[in-house]
Amino acid sequence: MLHISDISFRHGERVLFDRASAAFSDGWKVGLVGRNGAGKSTLLRLIQGQIEADSGEINLMGRTRIGSVPQDPPGGDITVLDAVLAADVERSALMAENEACHDGHRLAEIHARLDEIGAASAPSRAASILNGLGFDNEKQRRPCGEFSGGWRMRVALAGTLFSDPDLLILDEPSNHLDLEAMLWLTEHLKRFRNTILMVSHDRDLLNDVCDHIVHIDQQKLVPYTGNYDFFERTRAERLANDAAQQAKVAAQRKHMQAFVDRFKAKASKARQAQSRMKMIEKLGPVASVPIDEKVSFNFPSPDILASPIETLDEVSVGYPDGPLVLRGLDLRIDMEDRIALLGQNGNGKSTFIRLISQRT
Repeated sequence: MLHISDISFRHGERVLFDRASAAFSDGWKVGLVGRNGAGKSTLLRLIQGQIEADSGEINLMGRTRIGSVPQDPPGGDITVLDAVLAADVERSALMAENEACHDGHRLAEIHARLDEIGAASAPSRAASILNGLGFDNEKQRRPCGEFSGGWRMRVALAGTLFSDPDLLILDEPSNHLDLEAMLWLTEHLKRFRNTILMVSHDRDLLNDVCDHIVHIDQQKLVPYTGNYDFFERTRAERLANDAAQQAKVAAQRKHMQAFVDRFKAKASKARQAQSRMKMIEKLGPVASVPIDEKVSFNFPSPDILASPIETLDEVSVGYPDGPLVLRGLDLRIDMEDRIALLGQNGNGKSTFIRLISQRT
């Protein structure tokens, strides 16, 4: 359904793509991976026509509907539920036309199309998506403008999912999501019927959802079948095989070059030396195998402290001129504890961290 043919694109002095090609079939769930700065988000913008390639072509099959999360989330007085319903542009336009139309024949066409796209069940579908992303019934009725930017980005994501596009483009969809919403999104994307093209640093999401990986490598698009773990194993095997082949070629070159150096001046061996020189030329230069840079972290070992490190007894905390965020906290933290802090966005996780690190 999507064909990328020999595209090249330069951003300033940097070449991001050099005659890169790839093809995506209908229903594929594709993870787009590569080092930071390799061009992942740029490729998504190229596919959506937001920018143009320097050369090459990007072709979509027929009237493919593309859906992506807008950069400017909805705000103002529109309710959360109505903002999501408005994301289905065709339904919204038909509903508005239905209110103003007085042509019986056209009204029949409108009603038929509304029935075909399941317009009557749209509110329940939108509410279900919002509920999965953390909006209960009360929150769905509130104006978008009352929510923080992170929550309004969830509304934008819900609208994109509700619009049910033929090609769903997601750039870091796990941003602004807590664990519960992330688990729901994973299951929703696994059930999604159409094509997905997704950029994410969440390894679990790429493993659970994707059945294909496209790797941006040395300005090319390299496709792999399978999820992220399979891609990583396959690429490691390919690099190992390439390295072994290059080592073999290098050894051949060295052996033949030694013969040439030894016998090129000897008349009886001159013809053989000349033959080996031609063989060396045919081998070409030894190509280098790309090696990914590895980032190492060094966490110094802390001093051994006597337990308890910290205790909380009926502690409440909030911010000036605002309500309490956390109240009645009873907790003991010991030296060997390993604690995972969970909770919906806005429930006080960061506040708790600031409290125990004495930064509130």
